[in-house]
Amino acid sequence: MKTFARWTLAGAMVFAGLSHLFWARKEFQTQVPDLVTDVLPIDKDGVVVASGAVEMMLGAALVALPKERRRVGAILAAFFIAIFPGNIGQALGEKEGFQLDSPQKRWGRLLFQPVLVAWALWSTSPAKR
Repeated sequence: MKTFARWTLAGAMVFAGLSHLFWARKEFQTQVPDLVTDVLPIDKDGVVVASGAVEMMLGAALVALPKERRRVGAILAAFFIAIFPGNIGQALGEKEGFQLDSPQKRWGRLLFQPVLVAWALWSTSPAKR
């Protein structure tokens, strides 16, 4: 079951990363908090491209680096936590994107972030004997 969950998460991460680079690039830019570009020497498009590349690498690492599975899972969980402020910013700023066109949908999305963190950690944890 963990293998299936890990491979599913890997596929979702690669898909999400590709969407950052191609068909959903503009929508992702609306989710980048202004604070990020105020503090870092990078524009919103750069943040989207970089985060998409990271998502693809983490997704590939979930499958390609079995001996590093726990470490990759921890890094992925940390990544999900790191992008959480962008989701909060979208909810607070009432920014539309990805059919999150109401406060209920934007705030509801926040509840899914802990699920992603748990999924990354659980699917990469050692099997119980």
